[in-house]
Amino acid sequence: MHTEHIDFFDPAKIADSGQAFRIHTIDDAHTELVAFGKYLQIASLGNNDFAFSCTEKEFKDIWFDYFDLGTDYVSVVKSIDKDDDFLNAAVSFGGGIRILKQDVFEAIISYIISQRRSIPSITTCVDRLSALAGTKIKPTKPEAPFVKPLKNEYYAFPSVKQTSKLTAEELNSIGAGYRTAYIMSAVKDFESGKLVPEQMKKLDDDKLYEALTAMHGVGVKVANCAMLFGFHRTGRFPIDVWIKRIEDRYYNGHFEAERYPETAGILQQFMFYYIRKGIT
Repeated sequence: MHTEHIDFFDPAKIADSGQAFRIHTIDDAHTELVAFGKYLQIASLGNNDFAFSCTEKEFKDIWFDYFDLGTDYVSVVKSIDKDDDFLNAAVSFGGGIRILKQDVFEAIISYIISQRRSIPSITTCVDRLSALAGTKIKPTKPEAPFVKPLKNEYYAFPSVKQTSKLTAEELNSIGAGYRTAYIMSAVKDFESGKLVPEQMKKLDDDKLYEALTAMHGVGVKVANCAMLFGFHRTGRFPIDVWIKRIEDRYYNGHFEAERYPETAGILQQFMFYYIRKGIT
């Protein structure tokens, strides 16, 4: 177990913010997730103190970056236009949400799967894919302050090699539908070396966007989601039906994301969470 005092961090809100599909709340004080082939449970201890079901080394090597704990979100919030009532309300409601730094391959495949789906449907499909081809993970027996996980066993998101072994019929069996062809094409791009995550991370935003939209079945929204959640390009501003609704209702059809060139993606998450959870 490892404990940390972390300001501006709310695992439950992050789990419910729609940016990742393998992080879930267990109860009011506990959140669990699977990422980078590992199971992690977080216990909220109060007063911004948290316990992580991992060693200090694992926390520093994996989870510190995964939860973007090196970014000063308080400064991001302070940069918001004080006259923007909706955005300030969204940030107040969503305080504690951080942008996860997800595995590149998992983020791209997950957002290919996400096309024209609800979050529960995406989650189901991603979980089925992981169970079909991923490596089994068995959480250790929980000891206080942790609680029993939601499941007895979990599966890591499959690697490129593991996913490449799946047939179209197997992908259809998890509910991928027309996205099956897109997934298979993406896997071939990674397997062949056409796409190499470490090389892609070095590209500037324009070149990265160009590489992503050149993929079969990857359009503007999926590319921007992959850039924000897989490559941590926090200036990207994905627009889906929820964000479009916000733009139409509160910004005369267009939110000026260009006013926040480095942080628009962070603000987008507050807006997305608020319109779904905070406004009746």
